[in-house]
Amino acid sequence: MPHILIVEDETIIRSALRRLLERNQYQVSEAGSVQEAQERFSIPSFDLIVSDLRLPGAPGTELIKLGQGKPVLIMTSYASLRSAVDSMKMGAVDYIAKPFDHDEMLQAVARILRDRQNTQSVPAERPAKAGIADKSTVDNSNGEIGIIGSCPPMLDMYNKIRKVAPTDSNVLIQGESGTGKELVARALHNLSRRAKAPMISVNCAAIPESLIESELFGHEKGAFTGASAGRAGLVEAADGGTLFLDEIGELPLEAQARLLRVLQEGEIRRVGSVQSQKVDVRLIAATHRDLKSLAKVGQFREDLYYRLHVIALKLPALRERGADVNEIANAFLARQSARIGRTDLKFAPDAERAISHYSWPGNVRELENAVERAVILCESPEISAELLGIDIELSDLQDDDFIGLAPQQGISNGNTSLDPTEDLSLEDYFQHFVLEHQDHMTETELARKLGVSRKCLWERRQRLGIPRRKTGVPSEG
Repeated sequence: MPHILIVEDETIIRSALRRLLERNQYQVSEAGSVQEAQERFSIPSFDLIVSDLRLPGAPGTELIKLGQGKPVLIMTSYASLRSAVDSMKMGAVDYIAKPFDHDEMLQAVARILRDRQNTQSVPAERPAKAGIADKSTVDNSNGEIGIIGSCPPMLDMYNKIRKVAPTDSNVLIQGESGTGKELVARALHNLSRRAKAPMISVNCAAIPESLIESELFGHEKGAFTGASAGRAGLVEAADGGTLFLDEIGELPLEAQARLLRVLQEGEIRRVGSVQSQKVDVRLIAATHRDLKSLAKVGQFREDLYYRLHVIALKLPALRERGADVNEIANAFLARQSARIGRTDLKFAPDAERAISHYSWPGNVRELENAVERAVILCESPEISAELLGIDIELSDLQDDDFIGLAPQQGISNGNTSLDPTEDLSLEDYFQHFVLEHQDHMTETELARKLGVSRKCLWERRQRLGIPRRKTGVPSEG
C-alpha cells in the first residue's frame, strides 16, 4: 500500500485530504510544516509527498531536497501559479491548483505513483527497438508513453507519437471521452525537448465562460469587478513548456480569438492590459467533437481549426481495440489489488467474456471505474461479471458519480421530491433534474446540487445528449 505524506498547515484541508486518500486505500501520515515533518518522519521513506507551497517556516519546495528523489506534488492557489511552475523547475513532479475537486487530486496521485512504479520496474539499460512499438517500447525506460495496449491502431499511434513529439508542431488529439487523450498529450510532452518544463492541462469545459479568458490569459488589477490584483494566466504559466487544452471545442469564440494570437504571434495580452508579452508555448489540444463541422456552422473559428490541425492523432474507442481491453482490465486489477493489499484476485471466466464483448461507451475511464468498484466489493478471489456491473443498463452512470447527494433527502422539484433510490434510475434522475432546473440554475449550481464536479456534469450532458441552454440562465461571473 503506497505511503503518502501530507504537509499542510490548514488543519481542515489536511484532515479532508487525509480522509480522501485513506478512503482510496492509501496509507497517510501528516504534518503541519516542513520542520514538523523532519522531526516526526524519515521523509525519504514515503512513496509520495503532497505539500502546500506556502507553509510556516520553510516552503513546501524544501521537501524536494529532503525527499532525496521521492516525488513531491505541490498544492497552490491560482494566485501563486507562477510560483507553482517555478517549484516544478526546482524538481517538484507536478502541482495541483486550489481549490481542487476529489477526482482531480486522486487522478494526480495515481498518475504520479504509476509513473514512479514504471520508472522503477523497467531496467534503464534496456535498449528501445527503433520503429517497433510493442509492449516493451510502450513502457520504455523512462515510462514516457505509459499507455497499455498493442492493437494495430495503438501501435500506429505510438509510432506517430515518437515522430511528432520532438517537434514543436501543434497537435490535435481526437477521440471519444474517456479514451485517454491526456495520456497521449503527456507522452508528447515527455518525449519533447520541453520535458523538463511544465505541462499545463486545462479542461475548457470545466471553467465558466465568464472566467475562461482570465484563467487562460491572465488579467490586470481592476480589469473587472473582483480583480483586486493582477494575475498570470495558464498560457503564461506554460511558457517554455506545453499547454494542453482538453475539450477545446467548448472554448468560447472570444477566447478562441485570443488563442489564435498566441499561435500566430507567439504573444499574449492579459485581460485589461494594453501591453503584449512574448510566450514560447507548444499547444496540444483535444476534443471528442468534429471541429471542422463546428467551423462550418460558425461555432468554431475556421482559422483556429487549421492552426490546430497541423498534426491530428485519432485515438480509437476501447471497443475498437480488441484484446487490449482484457490487457487493460488486468492492469487495472493489478493496480487496485495492490492498493488494498490483495494478491488473490482474478477475473472469473464470465467476467473476461463480458469485458471482451461489452461496448464500453465510457471507454477506458468506465473500465477503470468498473474494476475499482469490483475490487472493493469483491469478497471471493474471483470477480464475476455481475460484480463488474457491466451488464446493467446504467453502467456509465454509477452511484459514486452522485456521492455528494444525500439520497434520503432527494432534491425538491416543484411540488415533488425526486429520489434516485426509488422508481427513477440514475440516468432518468439526472436527465429529469437537469432539464427541469437548467433554465434557472447555473452549471455550478446544478453540479453542486447533484453532488458532482462541473466536469462530470458536462461529460454526462455529452453522454446523454442534453444540450446546455444559455438563455435565461443567470451569469456565473
